[in-house]
Amino acid sequence: MTLFARRSLLLGGGFCVLDWFGRAAKLAAMKNVTHIFAGAALAAFAVTSTTPVAAQSAQEALDARYHRALAAGYKAMMLCSAMSTSERLGGSRSAESIHEFELTGIQTPLDAIVRDLPYEVLRYSVEGMDRGPVYQVRVEWADDMPARTATQSAVGGCYVGPIGSPLEDAPPLTAESAADNVPDDGWQVDEGALSRSTKSSLARAAFDGMYGEGSRTTAALIIHGDAIIMEDYRDGFGPATPQRTWSVAKSIAATFVGVAAQAGDVEVSDPIALNYWRQGGEYDIRNQITVDHALRMATGRYSDTPGNRSVPLYWGGSSVNETALAWPVLHAPGTVFRYANNDSLLAMKAVERYLTFYGAEGVLGRFGMHRTIAETEWSGGLVLSSQVWSTARDLGRLGQLHLNDGMFEGERILPEGWTDYVSDPSGPQPAGTNRGYGAGWWTFRRPEGNAFEGIPDDAFYAAGRRGQYIVVVPSRNIVIVRRGEDMAGTRFNIADFTRDVLAAVAEE
Repeated sequence: MTLFARRSLLLGGGFCVLDWFGRAAKLAAMKNVTHIFAGAALAAFAVTSTTPVAAQSAQEALDARYHRALAAGYKAMMLCSAMSTSERLGGSRSAESIHEFELTGIQTPLDAIVRDLPYEVLRYSVEGMDRGPVYQVRVEWADDMPARTATQSAVGGCYVGPIGSPLEDAPPLTAESAADNVPDDGWQVDEGALSRSTKSSLARAAFDGMYGEGSRTTAALIIHGDAIIMEDYRDGFGPATPQRTWSVAKSIAATFVGVAAQAGDVEVSDPIALNYWRQGGEYDIRNQITVDHALRMATGRYSDTPGNRSVPLYWGGSSVNETALAWPVLHAPGTVFRYANNDSLLAMKAVERYLTFYGAEGVLGRFGMHRTIAETEWSGGLVLSSQVWSTARDLGRLGQLHLNDGMFEGERILPEGWTDYVSDPSGPQPAGTNRGYGAGWWTFRRPEGNAFEGIPDDAFYAAGRRGQYIVVVPSRNIVIVRRGEDMAGTRFNIADFTRDVLAAVAEE
């Protein structure tokens, strides 16, 4: 059974498998694919050997090989996800654009490896279409191992196969691109809310590096009430261009918990209590971990690195169950803050049954996020700590949902008071910063007070790597979205941008 066949069985048994491409009758030649080669010609390419040289220890050689495999997985995922999600929404991203933005300024040591790895983009051949949808990206990394592959998923986006997994054949193509089936985003645009000079000044500052030398803004969006009052994009990006949310996905994960809580499926005080934890009873302290502990990064569990990069899951092809659930407890739950992807992934286990029944896309659609794709790993587990692709306007919908305390188009999506809950920096807090942490969202205040002049106490925000931000300011009825592809070592100052936006809107 192929990897894809195993995945299909898993998804068919639990996840809502969506008909990703539209009407099947128009398609032909399913087994024919178009191969697009880039980088050095693969036929002539000899992958650099990782055999230890005299100056290398055995461990150094092993690490070098591992990093090369991870870099190949990173490249395969970024190319596959950026291309397929854009095309699904009716747009396109070129490999050159992805190399310029998503594949530059990434973490070391992968940054020095990733762009030179040769790759192959495989597309379906579809009658009546100049080029069919992407179904897989393959990246060569070692001459004695199969290429790293990222494959288009039936539920949207892509998943990366485990290192060394055999190459898959094209998954069955059941329908054409669903781009024409995506609902209108429904946003009102108020062109006159801000003067042209104010909008130009804010946009210029956001895009020209005023808030961080070397930062690369791709989108800036300001929402006042129900309308967009400012919107600007870097060349090559636009309202329908999805980008990876990185850790903004943690705020989406917290929102999924809220949706399930409103449905009566879970309470944040519930123990997560995985089945194999229960077998240990009172001897397994992990049974004391609640949903609230996981949302607040306070499970007390060990994680291997600060920030918990989860590279085996993101780029190595391991599963959520393998990488996120088995860490031992070092502190009593609820006593120590430790920012970790593992905790967000653990929180999703509490609502797994709910999300399996309704599907992530179905839940997102309930509050207008129709241009957002929550990716899974190869076995079907949602990677809701980082691996979500969304447009700036869709992230604005998430902010607006919280601005309106969980109401969307007259329907209560989140429990009453949920906005206060997620923005309350209670419990243990991060050290060494003047920012606080609520339940899946960051805050500009800590329990001892607010250190940010010009930003109201009730402001809170979602934050993701490479400069992804959603700022919600209920007292001002404002949401601010900033998207970026910031290079490693650069940072966009979202507090200063928020302060300046609030001041500019107040003056108009």
